[in-house]
This record gives sequence, C-alpha cells and structure tokens, in this order.
Amino acid sequence: MRLIRATGFGLMISLALSGCVPPSVTRTPAEVSAEENAAAMARDGRFDQAAQAYLALAQSSPAYADHYRLLAAEAYRQEGRLEQAAPFLSAIKRQRLAGDEPVRLDLLQAEYALKQNDAHRALQLVTQPGVAVPAGLQLRLLELRAKAMDATGDTWGAARSRVEMDDRLTGLDQSQNRKQILAQLTKLGVDPLKQRASAMQQGDRMLPWINEALSQLGVAVARPQPALEQQVGTMMPGQDANVREGYKMPERVALLLPASGSFAAAGMAIREGFFAAYADAARNRAPRPPVKVYDSGGTAAGAVKAYQQAVSDGAKLVVGPLTRGEVAALFGQAQLPVPLLALNHPDDKSLPANGVAEFGLLPETEGAQAADHMVERGLHVAYVVVSGEDFGQRAANAFKAELEARGGKVAGMATLNGSSVNYASLIAGLNAADAGPDAGVFISMRPQQARLLVPQLRLARVNLPVFATSHVYAGVDDAGANHDLEGLEFCDAPWLFDAQPGLPEHGEIAAQLPTARGPAARLFAFGMDAWNLVPYVDWLREHTGSYLPGASGQLTADQFGRVRRVLVWAKFQDGVAHPLSGSLQMDSAPAQAPPAAGEPGQG
Repeated sequence: MRLIRATGFGLMISLALSGCVPPSVTRTPAEVSAEENAAAMARDGRFDQAAQAYLALAQSSPAYADHYRLLAAEAYRQEGRLEQAAPFLSAIKRQRLAGDEPVRLDLLQAEYALKQNDAHRALQLVTQPGVAVPAGLQLRLLELRAKAMDATGDTWGAARSRVEMDDRLTGLDQSQNRKQILAQLTKLGVDPLKQRASAMQQGDRMLPWINEALSQLGVAVARPQPALEQQVGTMMPGQDANVREGYKMPERVALLLPASGSFAAAGMAIREGFFAAYADAARNRAPRPPVKVYDSGGTAAGAVKAYQQAVSDGAKLVVGPLTRGEVAALFGQAQLPVPLLALNHPDDKSLPANGVAEFGLLPETEGAQAADHMVERGLHVAYVVVSGEDFGQRAANAFKAELEARGGKVAGMATLNGSSVNYASLIAGLNAADAGPDAGVFISMRPQQARLLVPQLRLARVNLPVFATSHVYAGVDDAGANHDLEGLEFCDAPWLFDAQPGLPEHGEIAAQLPTARGPAARLFAFGMDAWNLVPYVDWLREHTGSYLPGASGQLTADQFGRVRRVLVWAKFQDGVAHPLSGSLQMDSAPAQAPPAAGEPGQG
C-alpha cells in the first residue's frame, strides 16, 4: 500500500492545518489549539500520537466528533495501522462531514474493506455515481478502484484504471504501476487481447498497452507508423532573442559507455560519433555543456556504479548505458534522481518511467518499415528469407505482422542454414517462381549470404523485386562484391549516404575516423544522434508528431519515451548503394550489422 499512503500524506496534513470543519459551529480557542497540536504531531510523523489527540478532541467536541474521527483514522492509515480505526471508522456519519471529507471517508472505508478481503464493498465505495472527487484524491481513488476490480476478477477494468493513473505518476511509482498494467493485461491471454485490439479505433489509449502486453507474450505486433509533422528546433521569437522550440539543454551531461570489456569497440564508435556531433554544435553556435565520460564496463554493476558517480558529480542528464543488461539494471533501481537517455532497451521489456527515454537499434522496426515500403510500391504478397540469427528472426516476425496489418500476406517463409551455400531446395520450397506482379521478396541477412542468395533466386526464375534490412550492406561501396545485389533495395541510416541535410559530411569524417566507415558507421551515426537528442528528448515525448532529423534517421518518440527512427531507402546500382529520392518515409528502425541478442543497440 506504499503508493496510496504516500499520495495521501501531504493532503491529510494540509487538510488538518486548514481546519476543514463544519462552518455552522464556532470552535473555542482551546479546540483550535489542540487541533493545531495534533496536526503538528502528524506533520512530524508521530501519527499514533496525532490519532490519539484527534480522538480526544472527538470526545470533548461532540459537534466536530465525525471530523476529528476522520482525521484520527487518516493518521492511523499513515502509520500503516488502519485497522486501529476499525472501532470508530464505521460509526462516522457521512452526512455530518463537509467539503471533501465524505470522499475521504469513502476512500478510507474502501481501503479497509480491501484489507478485510471485502473487494465488492470496496468497489461499491469507489464507483459511486455522481460523486465529485477532488483532483488531489483522484489518484488514490483510481488505485483503490484498480485493486478492487482486480480482486473481484475484473482484470481488464483494473488495467484501464491503472492506465488512467499513468500520466499522474513519476519515477518508481510509475514504473511499478506500468508493470502492474502489463501483468494484468498479459493475464488475459493472447486471443482476448487480439479481439479487443481489433475492435478498437486507432488512438484508443488502451491500444498501445495491449500491443505492449502482446509483445511480452511473444506476439509480433504491427505498430502504427509515426506521424512526422513538425520538425523540432523551429525558430520562435523570444523577448530577448530568438529561441528554438523545444530546445532545453541541461547544464551538465554524463556519457556512460563501455570503455573496457567485450563492448569497448562499440562504445568507442558511439563515443566518437557523440563528440563529432558535439564539436559540430560549435558551428551552429549551439550551447555545449560540459560532458564527462564514465566507463560502464558493459556490466550491470558497472552501469549502476557509473550512474551513481555521475549523479554525485552533478550531472543533470545521463546518456547511456549501452547494453540491454546495463539498461535493465538502471531501470531496476528504486530511484533515478537524474533523467536518463538509455542507449538500448532493457532485456526484461519493462517500460521506462517519466524522466527516462530509450534510444536503440531494433531489427523489428526495420522489418516493419520494409513491409510498409513494399505496400507503398503496390506489393501485397511477400516471400520471406532470413538469417537464422536473432536479428533476422525478429525482423521477419515484425515484417509479417506489419504486412498482414496492411492487408498483405506472406506466401512463403524460409530460414537460411548458416553453413550452406546452395539454396536451391530452399528457394524451390518457396514456390515463388510463378508469383504475380504484386509480389516481392523480403530478406534480412549478412552481405555474404545475400550475395549468394540473390543470384540463386534469379537462376530459379524468381524475378521479383527484393527488399532488405540494413544488414545486407557492409557500410562501404564495393562494386565488385555487390554486383550480385543489383537492384536490391534496403533501408539504412541516411548519414551513410549524406541524405540528411544539416549534418557533417560523412565522407569527410570517415576519411579521418575509422569508426565512421564500414559497419561501425551506423554506431557512429547512433552516437551523433545521442548528442543531438539531448536538448529535445523531453519535447519529442510530450509532442506527438514532432521529429528530429538525425544521422540514423528521422527521430520521433512514442508515449513511453522510446525514440523511433524513420530510415532512408537505398538501392544497389552498378554495385554501388545510392539513396532513393524522397525515401525518408514513415517508420522507425535501426541500421547496423546487428549483433545477436544482448549486443549493443539491440532491444
């Protein structure tokens, strides 16, 4: 009951001090003084003494007896001993109370009923029609209602009540509430959740939560495409000078990355990208606060230690850590006193709370964007061939979910054997040679596998357009090696092709820094965007449709604080990858030669 007591304490003290008593009777100076003393006891945390003082006032002041008994019961509640109020709680007469006291009595009686396992009585008390609930009591009422609904078997109603609470909470309270929402929804099961989702209108506040619950149950869910409506940083006339809309730069920034351990190389690429963007900010005369780098070591314990040190050193925003295990360790802390921009998604799939944002590279979003790209091309039938690695399987599941959500279908699926070089039987099993003009092939695999597969598709007379995730591109142009990928289209980070105006030139930086070229270039772009997000991360979450043009894609955020990416589409022509004009389209996803589960950037 931690949350309910905490939210009621300040209100109880303020009400006691305000002397909210029936206005028809005048209190004596002695009574006023005695009540002030009782309130002081409560304010000092001496709740048991405060309760005894209020009960004494109830005995000596019959006109205010119900008022004082209510305050006594609230003091016992704050002490965690609401059962001590049982002898007199039910005797308080609701009609003799004034102001918000009747509602406060209902909430106390509902809480006590829950303690007595009388959930039906509690539910009756917190769902009374026509009762106006003051704003300061609504959160407590919603939680009691959720608890009562859950106890009476109304799991869906309990989840809805907790969703109503979500934007009123912060920190650990919000994290715990979100876990309970998902626990209640997952309890309903896959098919009931799917049925509810299918009956909902887009924009229903429960739909994102259902999708999160389905994801936790292992179901690939089609995600609504982000609406890119308003670029952040629009110049706004200020009183003294022009300011950029949404721009809020913290005074001091900490960067948590592994400089040692298994992920040191990935950490270095991201760190160099971060400071390349930091240096470029001087060209735009943007404010640049001090940034201190901390070695997280790539471990959960190292990340927690680095975060705590950054807070102790005065950081106002922490960027990082990098691996899923590190992020999960920080999310599991009782309190995160400084806002966090995590550079991955936690491995337990928990949702970030207010003050926490997630920015990672997800193969699922690449798969979803590929499905959207095919549909926009008029192709509604797909044949899917992916690597057996984790990224390929996740991309395939997301592709299928998105394609089916948009009215398409997957006609055949196959997974490559890592050691095989002859895919003839696999291709024959797809039965794609006689596919119609509305069909295409989707692949997600490493360049070496793609260079073997695509020519064999042609030999098998599967002359369909081929679309891929970023993993087919090694990040450098090799016309000879990539000749076999002629005509293949893939999504990737726009900075690799200088397709995003306003950023430093890729070729110029790549000539100086090895981490800015080849497969590491995507992590470098990821690091650039980590810096570019710093002044806008709060604005993105709070303003649906706003976006930041980034190196790794157009960046936008969902209601949970997860930063999503909209990628550019490129095509192999004469063995060289060229961006397609006008290809900064809707969707979100990463672009890196993805590691297996748990590696940097993978959610």
